[in-house]
Amino acid sequence: MSNTPVHKLVIATRGSKLALWQSHHIRDRLLADGPRTGITEVELMVIKTRGDKILDRALSAVGGKGLFVKELEEALLDGRADLAVHSMKDVPSELPDGLTIGAVPARANPYDALVFSKSVHGPSDLGDLPNGAVVGTSSLRRAAQVLALHPHLKIVPVRGNLDTRLRKLDEGVDGMQALILACAGLERMGWQDRISRALAPDEMVPAVAQGALGIEIRTADPKVAPIIALLDDPKTRSCVVAERAFLRRLEGNCQVPLGAYAQRMDDTLSMVGFVGSPDGKATYRDEMRRPVHEATDLGEGLADALLEAGGRAVLAQLAEA
Repeated sequence: MSNTPVHKLVIATRGSKLALWQSHHIRDRLLADGPRTGITEVELMVIKTRGDKILDRALSAVGGKGLFVKELEEALLDGRADLAVHSMKDVPSELPDGLTIGAVPARANPYDALVFSKSVHGPSDLGDLPNGAVVGTSSLRRAAQVLALHPHLKIVPVRGNLDTRLRKLDEGVDGMQALILACAGLERMGWQDRISRALAPDEMVPAVAQGALGIEIRTADPKVAPIIALLDDPKTRSCVVAERAFLRRLEGNCQVPLGAYAQRMDDTLSMVGFVGSPDGKATYRDEMRRPVHEATDLGEGLADALLEAGGRAVLAQLAEA
């Protein structure tokens, strides 16, 4: 291994406005650390993923894992890029051999957001919408939780980048009157004024690692690892470790309606988890807490509790479908 210092880094990123915002954010932080790391240049390599190319079907219908990360990981493995910036909720629970999450920066708003069409006046909550009103989301997790609380509503899938989904909502595509989106994405893009209400976890459990970024690097890259490690937030990482252990235990992907959200207070982690059927008729949620150093055990233990409560039967039905 050469002792030549690293002066330039290449970031693999998706090309959406939100993905580019996230990657520029990490680039700026890396350059700010340049005086102590030696990094003087950070280049963005824009790559289109399979998830970006397939826009005519819901994610749950596409199948497979890593729809938004696989091509970026290939750029890491073949040396074209030094790191990849992901929305951590898009990263499968198992990483390819040779790759690791080098940093999990401080988490943004983890909650889901209720967004109404600009043409809709009056309603301030989903319960205010009339029977048969249309709510857009391609997330089975969101759909299941909306229908569990508001079975009078109709869910339609909506794909595309964040700005595309907002445009479809305002144009009334498929009769949509509301969307469920992530608060973090809207706030990062400066569109927080579109949030009618943030949906707290007692109403809608967020996706695993929602609001967090993941910086993926090669495992055998001792020069890049210490540079990226400076971006890590231990508090966020401990929460994400617990949530991803939950995901891994349930072998979750976009075809399974599940969510988990951990919070850290001093040396304790508390976490809420959710598993349900896509139609919202069977839903299971529970809460658990453990010391921070037992983050993985917390995620696995909460997953096991939900499986025993009825989640195992739900997952079995989904596997047969």
